[in-house]
Amino acid sequence: MDCTIYFATDHAGFELKNILVDYVKNTLGYTVEDCGPMVFDPDDDYPDFISQAAQKVSKAPTCKAIILGGSGQGEAIVANRFSHVRAAVYYGGPDEIVKLSREHNDANILSLGARFLTQQKAKEVVQLWLETPFSKDERHIRRIKKIEHVL
Repeated sequence: MDCTIYFATDHAGFELKNILVDYVKNTLGYTVEDCGPMVFDPDDDYPDFISQAAQKVSKAPTCKAIILGGSGQGEAIVANRFSHVRAAVYYGGPDEIVKLSREHNDANILSLGARFLTQQKAKEVVQLWLETPFSKDERHIRRIKKIEHVL
């Protein structure tokens, strides 16, 4: 695999993050880096960890990150404040949403709502997201360039 997959979470996604790190590394064969937390702390704050993963993707936008939180919403908000980051949220619903985030938006961060997903569903959508390429259609490239100019 060509680039590191970064992981980050807070207490709400701590258990699922650890499961996904193992799955992505040992089952899917990607290089991973865990940006934390490394120990469970029910009082931690997601921006502290999410910003570390988002910063790494910002500096290497062809790499990807998987971030987790209770809903995934706040985590995506933090991640999307960084240049070159396009974080998409998934907490259930059609898998097509995850696929389209890659094909149309070239999303490089997937933000998961850990309180709304089973371990199995999370594994399925992570694999789908990692294996779905960006379409490189001109219209999608044009739109992504416009997003970059907003920042």
